[in-house]
Amino acid sequence: MSDTSDMAALLAGLPDEDLLAVVAAATTGRPALEQLHLVAAELAARAGHVPSGPAVTSTTGGPDASPLSETSGLVAPAVGVPVPPTGTAGIGGYSESGVPTFDSVRDKVERRFGTAQGMSELSSQTPAGRSVEEQWEARDEAARERLDRIRKSVRRNDSG
Repeated sequence: MSDTSDMAALLAGLPDEDLLAVVAAATTGRPALEQLHLVAAELAARAGHVPSGPAVTSTTGGPDASPLSETSGLVAPAVGVPVPPTGTAGIGGYSESGVPTFDSVRDKVERRFGTAQGMSELSSQTPAGRSVEEQWEARDEAARERLDRIRKSVRRNDSG
């Protein structure tokens, strides 16, 4: 089953109000899907679900549009991307200009590494994990034996 069909199956199982909210959220900030966004937001509002954030149209430029992005060539922040508040140098692991500090990046990498290592240890303790390890060891042993036989046959051919 593909990722697209998996996603479609999950979406098909949602109640109408939730599906409308998902469509409205997924189309926010996408000018090519503006009409779909407006319809989904309107239907969600009729169903009693208030969409989060203002509607985005090609004329408004989106909820995060700023004069800075028009005049300086800088890109306005993307919708849904957390942006640290300005003037909080060192707080939350970001510099005053919004760049992550080295310490915060290192902590994040170490946390992810620890999580991956823990997942590996936990998976090796399950019956399926042990089975995979046993299969790997058996294949490794078979490969070593085969390599030894090849080396012996080459030595016999060289001396003969």
